Amino acid sequence: MKKQLQDLQEYLAQNNLDIAYISKPSDIHYFTGFYSDPVERILALLVFPDKDPFLFAPQLEVEASKDAGWDKDVFGYLDHEDPFALMAGHIKDVAGTPSKWGIEKDDLPVQKLEAIKQQFPDAQFPTNLSRYMENAKLIKTPSEIENLKAAGAEADYAFTVAFNAIKEGRTEQEVVAEIEYAMMKKGVMHMSFDTIVQAGANAANPHGGPEKTPIEKNELVLFDLGTVHNGYISDASRTVAFGQPDEKSLDIYKVDLEAQYAAMDAAKPGITAAELDKVARDIITKAGYGEYFIHRLGHGMGTSEHEFPSIMEGNDMVLKPGMCFSIEPGIYIPNVAGVRIEDCVYITEDGCEPFTHTSKELTYIK
Repeated sequence: MKKQLQDLQEYLAQNNLDIAYISKPSDIHYFTGFYSDPVERILALLVFPDKDPFLFAPQLEVEASKDAGWDKDVFGYLDHEDPFALMAGHIKDVAGTPSKWGIEKDDLPVQKLEAIKQQFPDAQFPTNLSRYMENAKLIKTPSEIENLKAAGAEADYAFTVAFNAIKEGRTEQEVVAEIEYAMMKKGVMHMSFDTIVQAGANAANPHGGPEKTPIEKNELVLFDLGTVHNGYISDASRTVAFGQPDEKSLDIYKVDLEAQYAAMDAAKPGITAAELDKVARDIITKAGYGEYFIHRLGHGMGTSEHEFPSIMEGNDMVLKPGMCFSIEPGIYIPNVAGVRIEDCVYITEDGCEPFTHTSKELTYIK
């Protein structure tokens, strides 16, 4: 049994919980090696303090879970069947009628919680396992680091494709299509999120998307992309110059790069998340762009695109070896330009190492 499961069983025993109901797909993958998004169907991992866990899944996912390496019981159900009634029967066969449940309260929809209560009217839900998962996934193991490195290498390849795909007259959407097609040809099954390509003023919308308008010469082009490797994600951003952007755009880039380099240098054991955010934010603020840095410096990552720690003002969490997160200062001036430079890193004994290695010095594309 994976150590992650053993740790959860110990947690259940120590906290007098009878059962853990794990339903977030990335958390199921963390424990089992199997990933699937069931959409409206029911996919759950049931864990007990002193009995073997089991998976409950749509019948069409049963063989896939075994192929992924899950070697405990997996019980399937058909679409016309009542999944919660069937699942309750399997739970009772294993553990009787559990009273105290741990559930992921941040992610479990109300209607599914009500369905559990209907099967177990006396059940209590004292523990939010979302907090447990945040802490359990906080320090990555060596094998997790290796998967994140592999995902980072795939992102570096995607940047090479991306930079070569920029041509006058091509739209942002066409460049996205070329990137994702090339990654599929390389064997990447999934991007970790919708690939972002934004040129000129469109890049001033941090969570905007690619548009149908052609990319024009003499503007900055922002890329934000990542892949999934064995269930672990990469997430990185680069901004390049297509032609010769104006001086304002170049100054924004220079300041953002200085902030990113400074934060990379400062990221090490002992500094707090808030202190690290301040390193980058102070540089951007001093240069006069503070009001345009409108998000935290970074977010944790692993089997999910956003995990703990959150690198932001007010978070006094002390960084420790094995923590993984993004360092992504951004400057977004409406109707002018946007710049974001991002690497995900892991904390070492005396600093940090990035998962991506594509140059951050401003690349000019003719």
